[in-house]
Amino acid sequence: MNSDTAWIMSSRSTGNGGSCVEARRSSGVIEVRNSKSPDAGTVRFTTEEWDSFLDGAKKGEFDKLLIG
Repeated sequence: MNSDTAWIMSSRSTGNGGSCVEARRSSGVIEVRNSKSPDAGTVRFTTEEWDSFLDGAKKGEFDKLLIG
């Protein structure tokens, strides 16, 4: 299914001074942007790339990038 969606804001982004990540499905790809600068552009992922990213995030593969 490739139907377009509205922008979805990460629930982890709310309440932190407006630094928000948003994502949507558009024209068969996943787009990600910074809600503070929505006109600055988007990063695009194929659905396969997005699925791989989410799988890695769920497995903690990116945890070493966290500060703190």
